[in-house]
Amino acid sequence: MPVTATEFLTAPRPIRRVLIANRGEIACRVIATCRRLGLTSIAVYSEADAQARHVRMADEAIAIGPAAPAQSYLSIDRIIAAAVATDADALHPGYGFLSENAEFVRAVVKAGVIFVGPDAEAVESMGSKIMARGLAEKAGVPLVPGYSDRDAADADLARAARDIGYPVLVKASAGGGGRGMRRVMQPGDLTDALKSARAEARGAFGDEAVFIEKLVQNPRHLEVQVFGDGQGGALHFHERDCSVQRNHQKIIEEAPAPNLPDAVREALFAHALNLTSAIRYAGAGTVEFILAAGDSQPYFLEMNTRLQVEHPVTEEICGVDLVEWQLRQAAGLPLPLVQSQIRPRGHAIELRLNAERPEADFLPDTGRIDVLSAGPGLRFETGFEDGDTVSSHYDSMIAKLIAHGADRDAALKRLRAGLDGTRLSGVGTNLGLLRDCLDAPAFARGEATTGFLEDTFPGGWAPVAGTLLRLRGHVALASLGKGDDPLSRRDGFRVGGADVPGRAMLKVEDGYGSAEISLTFGQPPEVGQDGRSEALDASVTVTRHGDHVSATLRGLSIMAIVRPLAEARIEDRTDLHAEGVVIAPLTGLVTEVRVATGDRVQAGQTLAVMEAMKLVHALTAPVSGRVARVDVAPGQSVTQKTILIELDMDDT
Repeated sequence: MPVTATEFLTAPRPIRRVLIANRGEIACRVIATCRRLGLTSIAVYSEADAQARHVRMADEAIAIGPAAPAQSYLSIDRIIAAAVATDADALHPGYGFLSENAEFVRAVVKAGVIFVGPDAEAVESMGSKIMARGLAEKAGVPLVPGYSDRDAADADLARAARDIGYPVLVKASAGGGGRGMRRVMQPGDLTDALKSARAEARGAFGDEAVFIEKLVQNPRHLEVQVFGDGQGGALHFHERDCSVQRNHQKIIEEAPAPNLPDAVREALFAHALNLTSAIRYAGAGTVEFILAAGDSQPYFLEMNTRLQVEHPVTEEICGVDLVEWQLRQAAGLPLPLVQSQIRPRGHAIELRLNAERPEADFLPDTGRIDVLSAGPGLRFETGFEDGDTVSSHYDSMIAKLIAHGADRDAALKRLRAGLDGTRLSGVGTNLGLLRDCLDAPAFARGEATTGFLEDTFPGGWAPVAGTLLRLRGHVALASLGKGDDPLSRRDGFRVGGADVPGRAMLKVEDGYGSAEISLTFGQPPEVGQDGRSEALDASVTVTRHGDHVSATLRGLSIMAIVRPLAEARIEDRTDLHAEGVVIAPLTGLVTEVRVATGDRVQAGQTLAVMEAMKLVHALTAPVSGRVARVDVAPGQSVTQKTILIELDMDDT
């Protein structure tokens, strides 16, 4: 039965106006449901997001502070003040930021605003993974062996790791998304892992507590979407498989989980509902598990007391709007379905499109998005549009691409076709990697584990050489003029006439490196590099952006500059490569500088630490030598390719 704004106005806890305490894709997602239900949506925004898509979409918007999350999206006082100033009846936290902060929930309720989510006690108990392990154990939910004393010193954790046995996993007690998580394969690596995990957890969640679990290598990552009524009753919306991850962060999710025995599936549901009921949970949540290869016993990982990034795959197979369910529960309205009515239909797969460089160990990327559009047949959720800027202040996710089909094969077919038609240029992304993942045999068979990327791309991912060559060829072709100057024409004009093939020698420089390209004009034109030749492909999409040209084929995109080869060689001879220079690999904040002028360092030694997009990056010495110059200080924001430290190399 359709829901109307009148139903919310006459609900036990009336809701007219909803403030969304978040940004980006999830804010846009919540705004869309509010619009469908006839509820007024109110966006909040930082100075960096004044022109963001979620601000443009909302019915109203209010500024909450500077770009830094701690002074805006993570500021409880500023968000509460915004809710009061805009006369909001309810507040939706989205995911990330303050969505799992019990202090925030209490402040919202104290201000007389309905919090769209569970109560503070549930958030507090599950927001601490240490506390959650204890409650899960009491509820009879199996746990991974570990040591979870919140006040444990490094020496205590080291003893526990020895008792558990290496390898172990250091995990932040607060938050999620792989932040504050480190694999430790041997005792000598534990101290550095604890330090870096605590630093990342402190920066991302304001809580540096960590604990240790036995590392279950290459398991499946499974989770159950639950919804509690706050009185001990709970429903499940079946399971998801989120095993394809990079750096402990999911990039592909699907529902239902492929090749999962019914006994394991029923065990997942039982454990998830037992925990949800035990804590008298209210609203949407997710209980996460891991399942070792060949095992039938899933182990509890954590419970997320919020909507998950991957919730669309559940919505697609169950035919529900989980944001609507959240708003109904918050208003005190009855839930639309009972368990017997929640039946999975078909299969759904989601891809997370991130601004990052998978060929460079997934370094985040920033910049202006020139073109962004999804291919046909996909559900497309994003917080960006053409012309928007990806900032270093926030998460790297640009969009989610979701395909639903009658079965897994149909969903995969639709997803591949949609991904091939997706266009994104201006920033580096993982589109090419995602396309290659879909074609990998292990994924096609539904056998992916958390080690999928390492197993599929053992030397790291790189674009397929032939595809990259075609893209560079089209960029080179587009860079040639069409005017009357015969030296710049690409229509085949040349001395000697049609019997002599036309050729252009160019240097193409893009995010994947540079290449010397020979472009031969025949029928059809061909492009060559290093003795290899390829025919140009009519399905390539090419767009000009000032001095740059972008091209896209099968999900892979490049943004390039093209120069005549002779000119480029002359210029490159004057640009000497400085092997002893440490540059910023991305735009972000320098949080530590561990050396001073005159210090002697060894190749591989950490010289400085940066934070960007909520992740911590160690900058290491490229060579051994002595520090000649330090051009950066802790707390300084730097842009990509800024020179930070210079070394005088050892003679050897």
